[in-house]
Amino acid sequence: MLSWLTPINAWISRLCMYVAVAGLLGIVIVVTYQVFGRYVLNDTPTWAESVALVLVLYVTMFGAAVGVRDAGHIGLESVLVMVLPERHRIWVEILIHVLVATFGIVMGWNAWLLAESVMPYKIPNLGLSEGVNHLPLVIAGALITLFSLEHILALLAGKEVRPSWH
Repeated sequence: MLSWLTPINAWISRLCMYVAVAGLLGIVIVVTYQVFGRYVLNDTPTWAESVALVLVLYVTMFGAAVGVRDAGHIGLESVLVMVLPERHRIWVEILIHVLVATFGIVMGWNAWLLAESVMPYKIPNLGLSEGVNHLPLVIAGALITLFSLEHILALLAGKEVRPSWH
């Protein structure tokens, strides 16, 4: 299963990184334009803050999902895990990934319910549904679950998941 899951997850993770970097660039451009409009043109663009907030949500959630895939979260670097004997360490690491996957499922599901409940409302100045603000949590929840599953399978197979940026 890892033979096809790992390349797919690596590709998805790299795509998320590219989207997050593009989002960061977008935030810089939008905020720069907002500051220019406010102080130079004396005419603040009303949509800029809303766009920047939406982009921040996508950047942080996609970045968090990539952090799970690339083992960038604190749970895998804990000193307590590293001092355990090898036979115990693997089960603690599997438990960590099960808990992270559970978090991803709960986050994604509840974000979906929240997105559904606010779909009829519009983001001021953008005309987009408020649900757009909650979709990155749904996507990140699914990706966190998928990436945690990959780590669990790799641990059981005695392999290591290579970070996406390699």
